[in-house]
Amino acid sequence: MKPFSATPDTQPWAPLEQRPACCVPKPFIEVEQLSLHYGQKPAFHGVTLAINQGCITAIVGPSGCGKTSFLTSLNRLTDLIAGCRVEGRIHLDGLDVLAPQTDVIHLRRRVGMIFQKPNPFPLSIRKNLEFPLREHGLRDRERLAGAIETGLRDVGLWDEVKDRLDSPALALSGGQQQRLCMARALVLAPEVLLMDEPCSALDPLSSGIVEDLIVSLRSRYTVLIVTHNLAQARRIADYAALFWTQNGTGRLIEAGTAKHIFGTPHEPLTVAYVSGMRG
Repeated sequence: MKPFSATPDTQPWAPLEQRPACCVPKPFIEVEQLSLHYGQKPAFHGVTLAINQGCITAIVGPSGCGKTSFLTSLNRLTDLIAGCRVEGRIHLDGLDVLAPQTDVIHLRRRVGMIFQKPNPFPLSIRKNLEFPLREHGLRDRERLAGAIETGLRDVGLWDEVKDRLDSPALALSGGQQQRLCMARALVLAPEVLLMDEPCSALDPLSSGIVEDLIVSLRSRYTVLIVTHNLAQARRIADYAALFWTQNGTGRLIEAGTAKHIFGTPHEPLTVAYVSGMRG
């Protein structure tokens, strides 16, 4: 395994009005008529959406409209939920994600997940990063050490923890724990990062640090972030998609560039939501 080695750009991103396109739009994940049910209860229905490579896409909308369910369907974490049924198509760089023959372990290495609440393993800082690397076949101690250092540097944690790598990860602050969880995903060199409200459980200072880190990952990864914080989505996203509940089922209402969604949306619901009149 080749450890991730790029150095993040920590400069804050420009306002929407001054922001160039993050890339020539190139869909990396293509979702077509995707629907998800928990037993008989629909979470969302008929979602068609292209996620562009190397960009940050924000998924926004009120609670209960299927945002997190949509996110977890992309790397098939939904397989772990009894009675969950996913229909439609998901293509990841040509891979048919929902095909029975798809290697789900390999898929989840390509598509990492960061959860709302920091969830470090009840192990040392070092072992939190060693564990996924060993699970994916890396055994060489020198390469393990290099990958761990690189991962911690990528999230700005190395200088904070380099002298206590064998201390419990749960002794870290909430913001440090979330950055450790991000490092745990990054050491596997994923192509996509799914983030489910990664700042919502953090204090404002820690939230700002994590938000800056997410911006630094732009162009190196394809990032999808679920957030209820519209100001955050406006600050960091290149693209945005609004989900809403209609007749008890989540629906994709509108999607486009962040400049369009937050500045000149077409759909009345989007206008109302981003202006604070709905939601």
